[in-house]
Amino acid sequence: METKKLTIALLAGGKSAEREVSLESGEQVFRALDKLRYEILRYDPATDLPLLAKDAQRIDAALIILHGRMGEDGTIQGLLDSLEIPYQGSGVLGSAIAMNKILSKQLYVQAGLPTAPYDVADRLTPPQASAVLDKLGLPVVIKPEHEGSSIGLTIVREAKNLQSALEKAWRFDRRCLVEKYINGIEITAGVLGNDDLTALPLIEICPDEKYEFFDYEAKYTPGATKEICPARVAPDLTEKAQQYARRAHNALHCRGYSRTDMILSGNDLYLLETNTIPGMTATSLFPQAAAQAGIGFPQLLDRLIELALEK
Repeated sequence: METKKLTIALLAGGKSAEREVSLESGEQVFRALDKLRYEILRYDPATDLPLLAKDAQRIDAALIILHGRMGEDGTIQGLLDSLEIPYQGSGVLGSAIAMNKILSKQLYVQAGLPTAPYDVADRLTPPQASAVLDKLGLPVVIKPEHEGSSIGLTIVREAKNLQSALEKAWRFDRRCLVEKYINGIEITAGVLGNDDLTALPLIEICPDEKYEFFDYEAKYTPGATKEICPARVAPDLTEKAQQYARRAHNALHCRGYSRTDMILSGNDLYLLETNTIPGMTATSLFPQAAAQAGIGFPQLLDRLIELALEK
């Protein structure tokens, strides 16, 4: 007897600064999904939300392949909840928390997870440069409160550049995070599951020397960054990083899957942020780690849909 196909809503595009990345990811996900198992309906939230609402009753689950605002921040999750469409990944609360870098920091600290010392700079009550430097020293990293893919991020190495870096971040958000720069190796740790979390192999991220850090161009230009999986990290530190990724996932109320970025400096780990919708091209970090664990890209998508339907 033939099994009935599941109807999957594939959401990609949207209105964020990461729209083009989302469209590319959505195309690769569409190609990888098993057409014998799924009927796939494609929607761009920038234009197709009325159509999504109209089709809601015949949709079994949604795959949200969106990044940044209006996709990763809980807004589309709230709409899908109201339409009673299950979806992969975190719900409204976990999505909104993880998208907010300042709140994520506070919850990491509360959960006893190591992060770099930081301060918050509000555009309406701008800090004195001397106060920031007295507290954190140089260099510092300045990040908008909500953006992803290193958008609006600056590493400040000289005091004279602090104000312009703050103003750059304030173009995206009223508040920004000012964080002590930690020199080390960037690694990322993915977890997969709902109640029972599987930690995936670590990936070591090595941007080309011409990049100061793993910025938007380094992330999305083919060949610009070398990604080593499994990371060249001692077994005890690997285990610790994977444990931190599970704890971060739970501390931020995530679900389904997430990827937590960290800096390894000597034998110390510092958490940077947790991504609730990691990049989902076949060569993105999370699918690479899954492949190293024996889960191919189509199988990973099957697993995410299964986890969505568990809700």
